[in-house]
Amino acid sequence: MRISRNVRRADLKAVGEVRRALRELMRHRCRTEATDVAELLITELVTNALVHTDRGAEVSASLTATRLRVEVRDHAARRPRPYVPTADDGTHGRGLVLVEALADDWGVDALALGAGKVVWFELDGRHEAPYAAGPA
Repeated sequence: MRISRNVRRADLKAVGEVRRALRELMRHRCRTEATDVAELLITELVTNALVHTDRGAEVSASLTATRLRVEVRDHAARRPRPYVPTADDGTHGRGLVLVEALADDWGVDALALGAGKVVWFELDGRHEAPYAAGPA
């Protein structure tokens, strides 16, 4: 299962629309906790793409039986880096720190010269929590 959306430059209203599409994709297929985390992380990545680049973004999410992968492609070559904000930064600067902390995996893939990059994350997409082996 897959969703794909184009988001226009500076269209922050589209962030909520992308989040709702992801929620619908994951509904009945994933744990509530995974859906909540995915919504937070897609919000961060799409907002970053819209705030820190001059053009829009392409957002896609694919869900298999075991994995959710979300990709946000923008047209800026500059690679984002996790940044630990200071108290003076208000609410800005925490997006990639959240992605790094909450995603099972994440990364940045450079595209052809001048074509931008893809920032992505993956989460366990199983409906039930994975079995944790341990002492009985």
